[in-house]
Amino acid sequence: MIGERERRAAFRAWVRAHHPDAGGDPETFAAELRRRRGDGGHAGAAPVVVARRRPGLGPLDRWLERRRRRRSRDLQ
Repeated sequence: MIGERERRAAFRAWVRAHHPDAGGDPETFAAELRRRRGDGGHAGAAPVVVARRRPGLGPLDRWLERRRRRRSRDLQ
């Protein structure tokens, strides 16, 4: 029989592999998490909410900063 420690380790490994921040599908992750919480008897658990990040200027800003650093390094 699987102990509590092994069960938690297996769950955490599953979360690391399938979490939306790690490239997993958000809907599949939420459905599986609801299924696991339902089987675990966590009746008072908070609902699963998936928040997608809206693309903004963050990636452009990071790219420009890397480019500036490379240029200043190349000039020295």
